[in-house]
Amino acid sequence: MGIKSSILGLYASKISRATERDARSALADQDQWFRTLINQARETQFGKDHAFSEIKTPIDYQQRVPIRDYEALRPYVDKIIAGQSNVLWKNKPKYFAKTSGTTSGVKYIPITHDSIKQHISTASRAVFNYLHASESKIFDGKVMFISGSPVLTEKSGVKTGRLSGIVNHEIPSWLKPGQVPSFTTNCIEPWEDKLDQIVEETYQADLRLISGIPPWVQMYYERLLARTGKATIKEVFPNLELFVHGGVNYSPYAESINKFHGVVIPTVETYPASEGFIAYQNDYRDPSLLLNTNAGMYFEFVPLSEAGQEAPTRLPLAEVELNVDYALLITSNAGLWAYSIGDTIRFSSLDPYKLSVTGRIKHFISAFGEHVIAKEVENAMEVVSRKYGFVVREFTVAPQIAPAEGGLPYHEWFVEFDESPADLALIARALDKEMAQQNIYYRDLIEGGVLQTLKIRAVKSDGFREYMAGIGKLGGQNKVPRLQNNRSIADRLGS
Repeated sequence: MGIKSSILGLYASKISRATERDARSALADQDQWFRTLINQARETQFGKDHAFSEIKTPIDYQQRVPIRDYEALRPYVDKIIAGQSNVLWKNKPKYFAKTSGTTSGVKYIPITHDSIKQHISTASRAVFNYLHASESKIFDGKVMFISGSPVLTEKSGVKTGRLSGIVNHEIPSWLKPGQVPSFTTNCIEPWEDKLDQIVEETYQADLRLISGIPPWVQMYYERLLARTGKATIKEVFPNLELFVHGGVNYSPYAESINKFHGVVIPTVETYPASEGFIAYQNDYRDPSLLLNTNAGMYFEFVPLSEAGQEAPTRLPLAEVELNVDYALLITSNAGLWAYSIGDTIRFSSLDPYKLSVTGRIKHFISAFGEHVIAKEVENAMEVVSRKYGFVVREFTVAPQIAPAEGGLPYHEWFVEFDESPADLALIARALDKEMAQQNIYYRDLIEGGVLQTLKIRAVKSDGFREYMAGIGKLGGQNKVPRLQNNRSIADRLGS
């Protein structure tokens, strides 16, 4: 083991102990962060508007601070953009994370000097917990982060860019010599050109860790194998040891990624968002994610069945239950207050608090009251693909309300296979059976003759890639929605 790995191994042991300590003290830490956040923001514009000086308990907080999405928070963000300080948090944000909104256009999520530290320390925790458990040597070689461009603009003196590009500016100095691709390459904007240059910079490197969103890592792997003439990624990088991923559910991509690797490589999942680093896989042998309860955030949870109601139940962490879907609310030292990030989660453990991401509040199909969510279609695809031995590159689901061929409406699955199965009708029946087992409302609609069983449309090779390129979202941190309650994606894929 190299000197660097020996030193970092000692630090990893310290991080592992701290993680275990935080897992045990989750409720106490949440109580402390609630008080700290309220106290530190009393003199901000938001704190004065909502009488933070009178807030003593979470109930007080709920009575004074309603749930907000970005559109509701926007008047405060606009004040920051106009140059004001002490609006949502002390002073001005260090960054704005620029994201695309479905209703608000471009969104500017504040990242403060306090909150960016939590982003970086949590990402480090995810890797160092793996390092401790595996006695890894990943830092004796190169590590790669496939990310968005680090080129930042400014809004009233606040540096602005994509979250992954912002994080590039916060990489610890000790890690930078071993990081690929280069800063110059990361700044290339056309994704296809950037990908080619990443391949050129890395195909001869001693790469030990790769991090990125699975569909874009797949694109890198394709170019890499074409460049080297090798059959598997493990042949190109014999010391490759860890794949760190986030942004999408990994299960639908696992078989494809394993096929590229040629072997099963350990993976670590993270759950970063522009609004905060929510959770991470602290044990690579356990797929669930540890909620980040001691990192500048206070969490509340709204039962998904009440999401969108005028006054839904807002539960603190102490009152959540297993196997219930919740909409996630964040209060944080980024200046977000009872903020709905749009994600839904489900707890798999309450000691410690571990979860999985089940989808997006706005990404569902309920054309007939079935309320199918992303987790259900992904689980169904995972079960069926394993049973019948096929690999899926990408897929999305949409309702077909008025079939051109006539007959009852149905759910239409657009699937890009690695190699299309010979009998798609058989696969469709198997998927339909799995969906009926997971969602009783869907089953009732099928059995009641309101819906007919689902249909599969095989998407041509690279069809999803062409779709993303066509809407200007190829590469970076962009991903295909797993399902929508309309046909905005389906009609383009089917054209």
